[in-house]
Amino acid sequence: MAVRARKHIALNFLTLSAKGESRKAFGLYVGQGFKHHNAYYKGDAESLMTAMEENAKANPEKVFDSKCVVEDGDLVAVHSHIKQTPVDLGDAVVHIFRFEGDKIVELWDLGQTVPADSVNENGMF
Repeated sequence: MAVRARKHIALNFLTLSAKGESRKAFGLYVGQGFKHHNAYYKGDAESLMTAMEENAKANPEKVFDSKCVVEDGDLVAVHSHIKQTPVDLGDAVVHIFRFEGDKIVELWDLGQTVPADSVNENGMF
């Protein structure tokens, strides 16, 4: 499978999910035996998909802004800025996807809240 295709799949999965179309995203891109590692939900596809749907309903103006996408073998990482509303400072998030062929079979997500004041002159992005 071409690297570019996996990067596109990861980005489209996140874009659809942010827009409230997580069922479509999971249907198109998630493979059998999918598992995730978010500490706040059971590790199966259904629980994460439902949580993503509920978050999108609660935050219909959510902003997903991809900053960088990298690939290494069967892994794709997406660094992004996610805001629940357009005026929210948001979070810096890294999603790491593991693929089997063209299907996502494992997902990790790590996040850090964007502070209102930061001593770092480089910013988070």
